[in-house]
Amino acid sequence: MSARVGLGLLISGMVALAAWLAVGALGASAAPGPTGAAAMPVYADVVAGAGVTDATPGVAADAAATAPDGADAATSTTTGAAAAGTASGAAPLAGGPATTAPSALPAEASVSAPWAAAVAQATGIPVRAVIGYAGAALALQQEQPSCGLGWNTLAALGFVESGHGTHGGASIRADGTVSPSILGPALDGGQYAAVSDTDAGALDGDPSGDRAVGPMQFIPSTWQQWGADGSGDGVADPQQIDDASLAAARYLCHYGALGDPSAWRTAVFAYNHVDSYVDLVATTANGYAAAVSAIPTGAGNG
Repeated sequence: MSARVGLGLLISGMVALAAWLAVGALGASAAPGPTGAAAMPVYADVVAGAGVTDATPGVAADAAATAPDGADAATSTTTGAAAAGTASGAAPLAGGPATTAPSALPAEASVSAPWAAAVAQATGIPVRAVIGYAGAALALQQEQPSCGLGWNTLAALGFVESGHGTHGGASIRADGTVSPSILGPALDGGQYAAVSDTDAGALDGDPSGDRAVGPMQFIPSTWQQWGADGSGDGVADPQQIDDASLAAARYLCHYGALGDPSAWRTAVFAYNHVDSYVDLVATTANGYAAAVSAIPTGAGNG
C-alpha cells in the first residue's frame, strides 16, 4: 500500500471509458481475509466479521473472494495522475435525483470519534476519511441492510483513487471537504479517451470536456445521478468525503448483496474494468481489516 501505488492508480478507471462513464474508478475484488476478527465499536455494541472484514458495528462484513494468483498493482495498465484544481463540486439537493437524498444520520454524528481515531492510528488512514467511510457504511446498513457493504471496502477505494483525499498535496479539512479540489486529467482524446462535457465545467472546472472529480473520482454525469449528501448540510459535493463515500456506497450496493463474492467483485469492477485494480482494492481492504482486527476489543469505545 505504498504512496507510489496509490498515486499510480489514481485515475486507473480512465483506462476503461465505460467504467468511468458509470462511476469514476472504483474497483473491487477481495483476497482471503482474517476470520473472526473483533470489530471496533461505532455505536455501543461490538460485532465480528469475516473475510473482507467490516469493522463497523451494525454493518455486515464484506465477503472474501480470492484474487488471482500473482495479482499485483504493477500489472495495472494505468498511467498518469490527477491534477489538483479549484472547482467547487457543490450542488444543491433540491430538484436532484433521488440518490442525492441525505443520509438518515450525518457521518460525523454516527461514527464514534474515539473509534475513528483508533482505526486511523492502526491503518494510517486520516481520521476524517475514516469517519466518511464508516458513516457511509452505517447509512447503507440502514438503507439497504441486505447489501453488506463494509467501511473497509470504501476505504480501499479511497486509497486507490486519491490516497484518501491527499493526492497532489490535498488534504481533508475538518468539515470533510478536500482542499485543494482533486481533479482527474482532461478526457480530451489525447492520453485518455474523449468524454464530452456534461456539466459546463460546474463540477470539474473544465467546460471543454469532463474530468473525474473528488476523492472517489466521479465523472460529472455520474455524480449527477448518484451524488449524495452524507454530511447532512443539504449539499451533494463530490469534493466532500462524506458525500463522495455515500455516493460510492449507494453505487456499489446497486449491484446487490455484497456478501456474495461474485456480486462484490462485479460491483467494484463496474467502478473500473481492470482486474488488477480490483485485486489491489481487495488486498487493500483486507489489509485494513487485518490492521483493525489487531486492535484490542473495546479499544476506541466512546
